[in-house]
Amino acid sequence: MKKFNEIDEEFICENCGKKVEKLGYSCRNHCNHCLYSKHVDKNPGDRQEECHGMLEPIGVEINNKKGYIIVYKCKKCGVIRKNKAAKDDNFDEILKISKNSINNII
Repeated sequence: MKKFNEIDEEFICENCGKKVEKLGYSCRNHCNHCLYSKHVDKNPGDRQEECHGMLEPIGVEINNKKGYIIVYKCKKCGVIRKNKAAKDDNFDEILKISKNSINNII
């Protein structure tokens, strides 16, 4: 059974180097500038994953209740993860990833 540990902290993105502020209303788990994340959790917020690879945003899904869902692939181990987009995410990046994922299907 998955547990959700709420961790909302600022960090420096290991992909783009920009400072990422706390989200304030839920957990911040990816960069709102470039959308990259880090493979550190087995279950949300537990920090138990040993991989620590970079999670590259590779696609976007749209959920009627949750909105935009970013699909990630770990560059180190290949695992696929999904996470809800945050309100302050760079929407141009979301559109770019969405376009790239559609082009990869066609």
